[in-house]
Parts: sequence; C-alpha cells; structure tokens
Amino acid sequence: MKKITLLLFVIGILSCQSQTTNRKPTTSNFEQGSNSTISNLTPERIDNLELLGKIWGFLKYHHPAVAKGTYQWDYELFAFLPKYLETTTNDRDQLLLEWIQTLGEVPACKKCTSTSNNAQIKPNLNWIEHHKLKASLKEVLQHIYRNRHQGKQQYVSIKPFTGNPQFKEETYPAPTYPDDGYRLLALYRYWNIIHYFFPYKHITDKNWDTTLKEYIPLFINAKNELEYELAAIKIIGDVQDTHATLWEGNDKLKEWKGKNLPPFRMQFIEDQLVVIDYYNEALKQEKNIEIGDIITTIEGQPIETFIKKLSPITPVSNKASLYRKLASTLLRSNKDSIDVGIIRNGKKASFQVAVYPRKELDLQRWFDQDKEQRFYFLDHNIGYLSVKHIEKSDISKIKKEFINAKGIIIDLRHYPNTYIPYLLGSYFVEESTPFVKFTVPNKNNPGEFTFSKPLSIPPSKNPYTGKVVVLVNENSQSQSEYTAMAFQAGVHTTVIGSTTAGADGDVSEIELPGGLVTMISGIGVYYPDGTETQRVGIIPDIKVIPTIQGIKNGKDDVLEAAKAFILKD
Repeated sequence: MKKITLLLFVIGILSCQSQTTNRKPTTSNFEQGSNSTISNLTPERIDNLELLGKIWGFLKYHHPAVAKGTYQWDYELFAFLPKYLETTTNDRDQLLLEWIQTLGEVPACKKCTSTSNNAQIKPNLNWIEHHKLKASLKEVLQHIYRNRHQGKQQYVSIKPFTGNPQFKEETYPAPTYPDDGYRLLALYRYWNIIHYFFPYKHITDKNWDTTLKEYIPLFINAKNELEYELAAIKIIGDVQDTHATLWEGNDKLKEWKGKNLPPFRMQFIEDQLVVIDYYNEALKQEKNIEIGDIITTIEGQPIETFIKKLSPITPVSNKASLYRKLASTLLRSNKDSIDVGIIRNGKKASFQVAVYPRKELDLQRWFDQDKEQRFYFLDHNIGYLSVKHIEKSDISKIKKEFINAKGIIIDLRHYPNTYIPYLLGSYFVEESTPFVKFTVPNKNNPGEFTFSKPLSIPPSKNPYTGKVVVLVNENSQSQSEYTAMAFQAGVHTTVIGSTTAGADGDVSEIELPGGLVTMISGIGVYYPDGTETQRVGIIPDIKVIPTIQGIKNGKDDVLEAAKAFILKD
C-alpha cells in the first residue's frame, strides 16, 4: 500500500510539472541594482538563504531551460528574492517548488548516465538531504538531476586540449561596491563554481558544504567596497589554491595593504624573514638595512602579529607559498617610512626604513639582470640552465653543448619563459615514460571528475645519460611544477631544494560582481600512480634550503648542493 501511495505522489508531482507551461523570462531591468535589501539576518533567514543559493546553483547547471540560457538566471534570482525573504521556513519549500515549476517541464533524458564508478570525485548532492526538505521539493530536485541538461551549456564550457572549465558570466563591473543582492549573487556564483567545478575541493581543510552559510553574513554585512573585497578574498582563501587570489578589482585591498614598498627583497629562511637583495643599488643607505638582516618587528609589533593578520586574506596552497607571498607584503605601507626592528649578527637594532611607490623601484632590472645568462657551463664541466628567460631556440643548442657535460642543473626556481616539458624532457628519457595524468570535469554531470590517460615523454634519439639535477623552491609554481614532473621522468633526475607552491594545472578565470576577477586551478594534476601534487607540491629528493649565512656571503646553498651531488662519485 505504501509503494502505491508513493508512486501516485510522484506521478502527481511530475504531472504538475508537465502541465506548467514555460513562462517568459524576467525582463525587469536589474542593471542598476538588484532592488533587494537584506537585513535582520536571523539564523532562520541565513538557513533559508543558504538553501536558496544551493538550489539556484543546482538549477543553473542542471535544469535544461536554465542551463541552456533560456533565462537571465541572475535576474531571476533578483526577481524571486524579495518574496522569498518574506517567507517563513514552514512556507519556504512550497515557494521554492512553485518557482521551479514555472521554469517548465523537465523531459526524460535519454543521454544521462550514472556517475562513473571510476570517477576520482563524484557529485555531492548531500545538501538535499541535510536541509530536510519536504518530500515534494526533494523529489523535484532529484527528478531534475536524473534528467539534467546535456550538451552545450550557457554558463560553462570545457576548454579544448587542456580540459579545464571556462566560465561565461555577466561581469557587472559597476558599481565596485554592489548592493545586497549583487553581493549575495557574487557569493552564490563563487560557491557553486567551486562546488561543481573545482578539482581539488576534496582536499581543502574546510568542509565546503558549510562554507556558504558561514559567508552569507560577511557578504551581506559588508559596509563598503573594502569590506566586500575582504569577504571575497577570505572565501577565495578557503579553496587553498595559490592560483586563487583577487587578480582584478582589489583596489581598496591594495590601498589597505599599503601602496609603498621597501627597496629590498625578502625571503623566509629558517622560518625568519630575511633581507636577500636590493632592487636599486642607489637606494642602499649607509648604516641601514643590510643583506642578511632578520626582520623581527614592524612599527614595534612582532612579525608574527602581521603574519596572523594577513594569512586569512592570502590565498595559498601550502605554507611554502604563504611565506613566499607574505615576504613581499609584510612591509608595505601608506607612509613614507616605517620603523623596522632587526637582528644582525645576534644583535638587535632598529631603523627607520624609507618605502617607495612601486614605479620608483627597478623591479624589472632586478628580474632581467641575468637575462643573457640563460645557459652556460659552471666549473667542473657542469651545465647550468635557468628557465626564467629560456627561449625555444635555446633547446637545440643546450642539447648539443651539454651532451658531454659532467652533469646538468636545471633551475626551476622561477616560472618558465617558454613551454619546455617535451622539448627538453625528451632529452632525459631513453624510452617513452608516463609522467602525469589529469582529472577533468564532466559538464554533463557537474561535480564529476575522471582521470585522463597518462601523458608520456617521448624518447630522444640521442639522450643525455649523465646526472640531471632540478632545483625547486616556493617560487616553483604551476608550469614550473609541471615541468619538474616531466623532467622527473628521466631515470637520472634528482630534485633538490624545498617544497614548491602546490598549485598546478591550467587556470580557469572567475568573474564576480563589482569587477572582481579570481582564478582556480581548473584541472587536477597527478603523477601516473595517482599521487597528488596540489597543495603537496613537488617534494625534493634531497631537501636543501638557503641559510642566512649563505645569504650574507652571497652564496646559493641550493646550487652548491646540486654541484656537490653531481661531483660525488
């Protein structure tokens, strides 16, 4: 008897859907604002807004009429929001059900397939159960999933060859401080993109399912442009991806951090912030900061205070990339000078350090200073090449000149100037060798990621058979890490240095209201055996980190260790 009752109940729902005719899309002009004011954020209202965001995103990528672009889905949210804000939890599910039914019938899908048993990541729709929805709403959502949109999508496509998602969204660049509805839209959009299309959601420290609810008050209560940018950068930080930061639209955040920079570069060495070089030789001041000085305080406050303050708004994959980013941020200021406390040769001192606008620092000169030394011989017939300025035309010359070298050192402590995994990687293998495989998203089943077949480095007719040493550190990110994996295919390759940034894979751009632009690593990058690289980075075979004494002496400890390894019998 119970089975018959349930069957009649389901038939009633689907019949109600089939009788609903497609309505005209909302044509109201929301370009000037969402016409929504969200206040009195009670726990009940936050719960309701969390559910709305998840259903709105689910329909965006699954409902055939929405996914193919029949509706301006952002405006549909704004049109529905005022009435929804007035409802109580008791009436909420019915209101959502009626809204969904106005979108039209969802016909049976003949192409929809079940999630692959071999999927590395499977769709997570547990929120449907967690919200304890009424049976009628739950069944409609499940029916939509079973008969979800297939084929070309309005809001996402898969990039040819690389396989990472490309998101097509209305940008709404103005105003830069959007109103309540548009700020809520920014949160909904970002949360759902990560939920369905981020290949590394499963390895973040936080449970992404609960993140939407956590950030609703932060986005809604943001009182100005700066607070909006801070809310955005915080949730971006929760995906723990060094590719993910605010690349555009962060004007107020930049001002807040400080527009002026110190004239010297810093690096965390032995967990201490150390001065390693000056950008402009002319800006060195007598009896002031010296190379090798350890920065201990800023304006009288310990360095740890600033690390704690800035870490939550510094999106990174791991500690190595956090320290890399903080090293260039901690001494920024809007003043003309700052008080800096140091330790030099075991003794404490403090200096008033002048800080300068970026345009007054010769950052490009510092970057280009070794441009003409792309590859050359070190002592003892050791070949050395840096990828920072490498050109494709250099590769044939390198292969020819280094063929009889005692060993070859490849410096990957920079981002490669050109793509060389195959061009140079084949020089180090004697047979076709797998080095990487990817997880790619399935836009026909959002949330599903499956492994591609491993890619291999093809062999060279005249391979190099001596020792190959690859140098890496926290500056090795993305293509640097991928290139290191390619070189690791060589049986004579040894990686020396420290943990890399842990952000690999082609990036996918995300645009949010107010002109905010961020990115994510769009595909999962793994070793052929399934070992992860995201957040983990490339783990050196031999760990060598710079020393403060080495910095003082102008010595590259990592390079010296590589030379010693090659010369060792």
